[in-house]
Amino acid sequence: MSKRILIKFSGEALAGEQGFGIDTNILKFIAGQIKQLVNEGTQIGIVIGGGNIIRGVTAAKDGIIKRVSGDHMGMLSTVINSIAMQEALESSGISVRVQSAIQMEAFCETFIMRRAQRHLEKGRVVIFAAGTGNPFFTTDTAAVLRAIEINADMIIKATKVNGVYDKDPMKFSDAKRYSTLSYELAMGDDIRVMDDTAIALAKDNKLPIVVCNMFEEGNILKIIKDDFSNCSVVKN
Repeated sequence: MSKRILIKFSGEALAGEQGFGIDTNILKFIAGQIKQLVNEGTQIGIVIGGGNIIRGVTAAKDGIIKRVSGDHMGMLSTVINSIAMQEALESSGISVRVQSAIQMEAFCETFIMRRAQRHLEKGRVVIFAAGTGNPFFTTDTAAVLRAIEINADMIIKATKVNGVYDKDPMKFSDAKRYSTLSYELAMGDDIRVMDDTAIALAKDNKLPIVVCNMFEEGNILKIIKDDFSNCSVVKN
């Protein structure tokens, strides 16, 4: 039986070294990694953040833009990223659909759970855009929500490090990586896997969260083949 997964990418990852916007070389690399999974028969959902363009919290920090409007702007950023990812995947020969939590017929489909599941069954990659469609919820929470709605076996958070550490591995050479950790530990103040709302939702639905380095060639493919040696798994 083929696996069904949801992969969460940060918006910042798409920006690359330039720190803003979209680096098409990174899009091309991600598309290559996704194609490996598609070739294995994996059913794939994707959620991408919008931090490479604008974050709601950042937009609203000085009070000129209200938080709700800032979050709406952030949702639109995720739609831009989703369309870019769709183009990269299609250029690699992958069939893709973008579904938005907010209706925008000129650009993409509106999210309908059963339609998304049907796309996955037909081997199409589905990119879920515009978060949950509500302000005050992160794209991490949106990713967990969509993973549950499509009955994903796991959610993979693709980051710049190969798992979850007890402290920042970029700053501390003695940082230790967890091979597995509980949802409770993942919600600790010193460990930032996802925001607490996302982790609590995953815990309530027994959805494993796998944290891995998205920039390592073939890393996500190893996870699909049940090799968790180079990542961290959050589960009960």
